[in-house]
Amino acid sequence: MKSAHLERRLDMIKPNKNQLIYQDLEQGIFFHFGIRTFNEAHVDWDGKNMDIHSFNPVDLDCEQWIRTVKEAGFRYAIMTTKHHDGFCLWPSAYTDNCVKNCQWRDGKGDVVKEFVDACKKYDIKAGLYYSPADFSIFDCNMSEQEYNQYIINQLSELMSHYGAIDLIWFDGCGSERCTYHWGDITKKVRSLQPNILIFSMGDPDFRWIGNESGVATKPCWNVVDRVHFSIQTEDMDDLGGKGSLWLPAECDCRIRKDNWFYSDEDEDTIKSLDELMGIYYYSVGRGTNLLMNIGPDRRGLVPEKDSKRLLEFGAEIKRRFSSPMASKKEFLVDGNKYVYKNEEGILMNHVIIKENLMNGEHVRKFVIKGTPYPYASEEILLYEGYNIGHKAICHFPSLSLKELTIEIIESSGEAVLDDICIYYCQSVE
Repeated sequence: MKSAHLERRLDMIKPNKNQLIYQDLEQGIFFHFGIRTFNEAHVDWDGKNMDIHSFNPVDLDCEQWIRTVKEAGFRYAIMTTKHHDGFCLWPSAYTDNCVKNCQWRDGKGDVVKEFVDACKKYDIKAGLYYSPADFSIFDCNMSEQEYNQYIINQLSELMSHYGAIDLIWFDGCGSERCTYHWGDITKKVRSLQPNILIFSMGDPDFRWIGNESGVATKPCWNVVDRVHFSIQTEDMDDLGGKGSLWLPAECDCRIRKDNWFYSDEDEDTIKSLDELMGIYYYSVGRGTNLLMNIGPDRRGLVPEKDSKRLLEFGAEIKRRFSSPMASKKEFLVDGNKYVYKNEEGILMNHVIIKENLMNGEHVRKFVIKGTPYPYASEEILLYEGYNIGHKAICHFPSLSLKELTIEIIESSGEAVLDDICIYYCQSVE
């Protein structure tokens, strides 16, 4: 049973239009790419110097990256413009630690431009990752004010040189020792990109789930008053005292076992299709977005085996869920019950439900029951859940049913289901 305080939150707090658009995207690809790609032995925060001329992706093709995203059915992409090492993938006027000082393309290259242009060409939402924490300048005796101005200056370049940017992804890792002037930072970002969605820090529109495994808790509410901000600490950010906010969650994970950036040593750890589908059920299937990481290689291309597995993943999602056997229009509505009948019986094992979230999240508990075909007269319990949110993938053992009932047992305010779909999904052969 949730508290009366949570009931009020679920009743009153609503998403904005851009947050609903974000939740509809469901699946994105994370690209970790930078000088780290060319330095196999480097790990986060080891402080090792990396030769700036080691960055040399001679076959860089961001269109190849984004074609893969598109073909796999993912809808947004986020690229690391500056990781914790401080190396910038655009020619920043505020540091020498960037592509303008590389031998790559004689110092005239701009990975950010090629990435954003590719996203626009293939109608993929473009997101830019920026690490506020930067070990390359932690010890350069900048004052707090100077360091924050450095961040504002760089973000101003990213937000004004490449047209519309859909998302900005702030990584909290390493920020435990920093004090950021988020009011000034996010004011500048939003003044340059009024429709942008901000991840996790400052003035967030969506949040980190709190792990790097790609899985959400159950239930996973859209309204929270605290957020995780770093893998290095279990401490939570209280949202700057703003109280409870609508902040949908994003689950990030790697397609390979351990590394975010490309490595020659871990191709054998690419996740199986079966494991990727499990992650999909535990993320998108619990109402969150899924952000799957791939590290482009030293050529500047998505590696063949990673690309192949991602395409298999997208094809399997489509195979299972592109053709429902029945949808909401075939359900009868009786108060808080939605009933589907088929006297001849229908074999099923998945029901996907979406709540209409325009006026907030209201479902707090629901059940799915079914009457087996042909002779049973009593319903059996197939599934029991809490929140529905953007999407709940409800999976149960395959069974022929002549009647299926979705019943909302508890709600905070008036709950309306946006969509219901029934599926029979055979396992991967």
